[in-house]
Parts: sequence; C-alpha cells; structure tokens
Amino acid sequence: MLTVLGIGAGLPITFIVDHLVASMLFGIKPSDPVALLFAAFALCGVSLAAAYIPARRAAKVNPMVALRYE
Repeated sequence: MLTVLGIGAGLPITFIVDHLVASMLFGIKPSDPVALLFAAFALCGVSLAAAYIPARRAAKVNPMVALRYE
C-alpha cells in the first residue's frame, strides 16, 4: 500500500521537476512513459520481495514457540 501511495505521489512530482532531471538522463526524455512504467514496476517488485521474504520466514515459525519465547 505504501508503494502504491509513493508511486501515486511520485509520478506528478516527476512531471513537475522533469526539466531538472533532463540533464542527468541520456537517451530518454524525462517524461518517457515506458521508462516511468519500468521504474514503477521495478519499485513494486522490490517492495514485494522485501515484504515476502520476511513474511515467508515468519510463517514457518510455530506460533506456540514464538509465544513461549517471550
């Protein structure tokens, strides 16, 4: 959810400051839709992996063992 909110807030900001970023991009325009979509999908993939890996690890722990630990 935070990733979607970040992308939703970041895309309008990207179009506002595209002239500042134009000097750092080589071969693409700052408002290139393919590059923006690729960056958004890459961000979603990284955030899903960052959430999935610890969740999978936590799901393997027996709840009674985790409660007794405290």
